Amino acid sequence: MGPSVMIIGDDLGIEAPVRRVLVFGVTGTGKSTLAAQLSERTDLPWHAVDDLTWQPDWVPVPAEEQRRMIREVCAGDAWVLDHAYGRWLDVVLERVQLIVALDYPRLLSLGRLLRRCVINIVARRPTCNGNFETWRKLVGHDSIVRWHFQSFAGKRAQIRRWAADPDGPQVIVFRRPADAERWLREL
Repeated sequence: MGPSVMIIGDDLGIEAPVRRVLVFGVTGTGKSTLAAQLSERTDLPWHAVDDLTWQPDWVPVPAEEQRRMIREVCAGDAWVLDHAYGRWLDVVLERVQLIVALDYPRLLSLGRLLRRCVINIVARRPTCNGNFETWRKLVGHDSIVRWHFQSFAGKRAQIRRWAADPDGPQVIVFRRPADAERWLREL
């Protein structure tokens, strides 16, 4: 049957093979890092969303092309995505079996985001498809830091809606990195 993540169901103690996972959270929580580690630990293929949505020189992939690529990924039997943009979230939700939600405090996620960006800028380390973060991108009008502040409440509310929905996919919410790391080790 291939790789999977074994999850123990809520109070029922039922094991279910999980092969389609979305890691979701606020910008800076470490979604890509956790998704990569989950992929390595389980042999589920990881798809970096930024690589599917940004072309070189920070040119966005057209919306319909993004939907097509995400639909192709989600049609597969096994995958890990490190995020889901609103314009095609419905495609992911049709097939996802488990949402791993990183609901960390704002200061923690903001601190991680700033540290990552500064390291990438200073080290001239490419992020996705050969793109580089810059000081201007860090603090300018289309800043990732600004996006962090604009999207924080909405993403947090989305996590809570999913966690409260008994008819939706299974959701694991982590409020501290140590809890996510422990979960990953115990898989």
